Amino acid sequence: MPFTRLTPDLLARFRALVDEKGSFVAREDMEKYASDETEDLVFWPELVLRPTTAEEVAAILRLAHESNVPVTPRGAGTGLSGGALPVEGGICLCLERMNRILEIDTDNLMAVVEPGVITEAFQNEVEKLGLFYPPDPASRGSCMLGGNVAHNSGGPRAVKYGVTKDWVYGLQAVLPTGEIIETGGKLIKNVTGYNLTQLLVGSEGTLAVVTRITVKLTPLPKYTRLLLAPFDSPEAAARAISSFFQHKIIPTALEYLERAAVEAAERRLGRTYPVPPCAALTLIALDGNDPATLDRDVERVGELCIEGGAADVFLADTPEKQRDIWQIRRSTGEAVKSISIYKEEDTVVPRARLPELVRLIWAVTKKYGITAISYGHAGDGNLHCNILKMDMSDERWERDLPVAIAEIFRGVVALGGTISGEHGVGWVQRPYIGIAKSEVELALLRRIKAAFDPRGILNPSKIF
Repeated sequence: MPFTRLTPDLLARFRALVDEKGSFVAREDMEKYASDETEDLVFWPELVLRPTTAEEVAAILRLAHESNVPVTPRGAGTGLSGGALPVEGGICLCLERMNRILEIDTDNLMAVVEPGVITEAFQNEVEKLGLFYPPDPASRGSCMLGGNVAHNSGGPRAVKYGVTKDWVYGLQAVLPTGEIIETGGKLIKNVTGYNLTQLLVGSEGTLAVVTRITVKLTPLPKYTRLLLAPFDSPEAAARAISSFFQHKIIPTALEYLERAAVEAAERRLGRTYPVPPCAALTLIALDGNDPATLDRDVERVGELCIEGGAADVFLADTPEKQRDIWQIRRSTGEAVKSISIYKEEDTVVPRARLPELVRLIWAVTKKYGITAISYGHAGDGNLHCNILKMDMSDERWERDLPVAIAEIFRGVVALGGTISGEHGVGWVQRPYIGIAKSEVELALLRRIKAAFDPRGILNPSKIF
């Protein structure tokens, strides 16, 4: 059944559910809610609502369900799969005003937050208490914890500390029909019924709207080290990565950047990595509480890099140098995307197969005459492949790009991987989900969606 468009009467009824600052209907006010960080896509909502409580969210969804009006949840709009795009119009439900840290529980090492809290702001607050929330997506300075939950966000530290799902222990969420549910809590153990918390984490805002999040914390490591290792070959850099784990060393972060990615980031910030020109660069971070043990690991990692073909190994030996290097690294995505019209693919394979993934991307892009720049979280096998249009004709871009992407994805799945490691399927990866999921699995996912959202109003046209 087609969705209902917002009549003047419906607009008034929805706007009455929030305060004066809680709704936008003028086009100039809604402009930023019509796009996210996904390429250059624009889809205009008919109304933006910005609630401040779970009860307001429930009232909005209840009326939307009754009226058959589509609702697209949104946080900061930093997503890269089009997950926050209101592709069916209707209501953009933005949770940016629900931005309180409700509790930092130092006895249980748990915190309770609203979805609009900025990730880095939350990390800074817990670190003041000597605690640590490790998930750190590249956009952590602007992305929100609710969006991290929706996409099961990762980041560089995933190699040691896992991703968002490993730190979320409870949720308050509103179903598309308007009921408020509570899942999990401050419990390390909980096997009472199905694990709805983990079902909602990574569901991309298609099953429910998260209004409160309970996360686990851990003590903040006292010491950190950061090394840079330049390699003359991308494959050599990828191969060297596996050797750390074989020697029982688990880095905090393990990043891989091709030369073009390094140069793009350096140009953008006007700064350089303290290494000579190279075909590929790895960043290796380690942390711990015993400096002697940490220094032994640093020395062994350096030896393994040299044995693996690194031209040299450079140690960032002060917090200031480490911050500068991470700032360059975190600017890589935006730097690469500023070069040309682009399409970013979020490939992931078992980390031992990363050298094969590097070869796969190189072979496919060469076959189709496509420019690609890759970088990413090598420690967990997650490589971001940015395909740049450059001087390709519009005809070739439209004709060859989907074929090349599908070929890359089929190769990724053959390596035991999948089509998204942390960006999600959203709007832009929908055509390829059949490469990664069987018809049986897709049918099961659709039944789950229907059980939560019988009218299909919540974040429609995403994933499937």
